[in-house]
Amino acid sequence: MALSLTVEKLSKSFGARKVIKDLSFTVSIPGSLGITGRNGSGKTTLMKILCQLVPPTNGKVAIREGEAEIASTDCFNYLKMITPEMALYEMLTGYENLKFFSTLAGVRLDHTEQDELLERVGLIERGDDLVLAYSSGMKQRLKYAVALLAKPAILLLDEPTSNLDDAGKAIVREIIARQRSEGMLIIATNEAEDLKQVEHVIRLDN
Repeated sequence: MALSLTVEKLSKSFGARKVIKDLSFTVSIPGSLGITGRNGSGKTTLMKILCQLVPPTNGKVAIREGEAEIASTDCFNYLKMITPEMALYEMLTGYENLKFFSTLAGVRLDHTEQDELLERVGLIERGDDLVLAYSSGMKQRLKYAVALLAKPAILLLDEPTSNLDDAGKAIVREIIARQRSEGMLIIATNEAEDLKQVEHVIRLDN
């Protein structure tokens, strides 16, 4: 798939405060990019703009397949983002969350495929437990399972190893390595070990 994500002269301001200034880059499949910078430099804002959750003040974000630009209404078919703000349904089990989000995404997911996702994130023994009983790290792992169920071509990770112990970080870095080789990966982080996993790094400073 000749898929690319292009940012063209992107700027974002909140009132008089300019957070992102005239930023341009392109990432293609397979490929990976890290976004870093001090707290408040606009990392999370940029990730939300890439996912069309926040509009830019100026500039453009485009996903292209070859020379054809993907319509903005179809972009969610190509990308998924995992963020600390991402919500799960705590009164549902792990399996029930997967079923709910797969239905929402229009993905047919049988029980074997649910097992494979939970196995991949180290939660196969906890799939029948309410998410309310999960630790913060387990919830973070389940978010990965939810994002991966649609097999996104573009995966965006905001603070990918937050709330994770060493075992959880190892799982995420395996996911990062696989996504980097098979699709497109964009991460926002200040963790040096996470930034080592990507090909190129952009530093935001304002």
